[in-house]
Amino acid sequence: MLKIRLKRFGRKKQPSYRIIIIDSRKPRDGRPIEEIGFYNPITNKSQINLEKAKKRIYQGAQLTKKVQQIIKQVEKQN
Repeated sequence: MLKIRLKRFGRKKQPSYRIIIIDSRKPRDGRPIEEIGFYNPITNKSQINLEKAKKRIYQGAQLTKKVQQIIKQVEKQN
């Protein structure tokens, strides 16, 4: 099963995340199938390609709770 979730990168104590599509059995920082956006919790900035996300959700991908919140936030901005 595919999941849309966060992949951590950045320095220690300064996290930044990429929003990725990955097999649910892979580790958090494993090689993704596709990267569709980013999220920076320090500056609270986020960007996501909603078309790609909705396409994968239609195909059966599951979202994590945080990614659901980010998508709602981005949709409100548009």
